[in-house]
Amino acid sequence: MYVPKHFAVEDRGALDAVIRANLFGLLVGELEGSPFATHLPFLLDGDRLLSHFARVNPHWKSIDGQTEMLAVFSGPHAYVSPRWYESEQAVPTWNYAAVHVYGAPRVIEDVGQVRELLDRLVVEYEGDAWSLEGQEADFTDRMSRGIVAFEMPIERIEGKFKLSQNRPDGDRRRVIAEFEKPGGGENAELARLMREAMDGD
Repeated sequence: MYVPKHFAVEDRGALDAVIRANLFGLLVGELEGSPFATHLPFLLDGDRLLSHFARVNPHWKSIDGQTEMLAVFSGPHAYVSPRWYESEQAVPTWNYAAVHVYGAPRVIEDVGQVRELLDRLVVEYEGDAWSLEGQEADFTDRMSRGIVAFEMPIERIEGKFKLSQNRPDGDRRRVIAEFEKPGGGENAELARLMREAMDGD
């Protein structure tokens, strides 16, 4: 990922926070000599990512525990209008937070570990509203055989928070004010990140 110095984020806590808030990521690898990507729900577990493929997805067949893949997590993002700047010499742009994680995934073969992963995924996304415990054993066993679970050690991680750091403080405050207007949705999260970035300058 191209990361200009003023947009680079190395604080692991900040990067982990973006991943945890946006666990539905994109795993990019290679299959039969061409780029191949799969959208997946992940879990962040210390220095590794956990997830699973549908067994019919051929992507998992390229996992060998040695070949590096890339997991992409997109955080909040929003259009920035040049109308918001004090200067008339400006162009439209986009503010966003993104985290790229690199590592060589390994297939999880142990049946107990696979079931543990599924239970953890359900808890992450369902809380206590629904559980696999309520399903018949033969059904859950059959569903488990239909997936391929894997873990991906985090060998390298990059963060890019493009938050108008290249603009004067006045422009940054005006963008924050626009993002904080009612009904802005995830723009409010961008505004929060922008304020943190300004406080850290």
